[in-house]
Amino acid sequence: MVSEEEISEVAKLMKINLEDHSDHVKRVQKMLEYFDILDNANIESEEIIVQETDLGKLRDDKYIPYDKNLLKFLKSYQEKYVKAPKLN
Repeated sequence: MVSEEEISEVAKLMKINLEDHSDHVKRVQKMLEYFDILDNANIESEEIIVQETDLGKLRDDKYIPYDKNLLKFLKSYQEKYVKAPKLN
């Protein structure tokens, strides 16, 4: 089970402002129930196919700095964090 206190603590760690933590308890509990279903799925008899990729075919990992003026185009941000829309 997930408690309201756990939701509150996770929200604080993630720097998310939640008005009512009790709304999220049911949602998180439902997600955990789905994970339990996946954990209990019998997949031992299934063959796992692995596709290898040559490292030369991957893209180069390059650092590209972002334009600092980008923040003024965002609809909603708080300090250096972008505020995402609420999920239903």
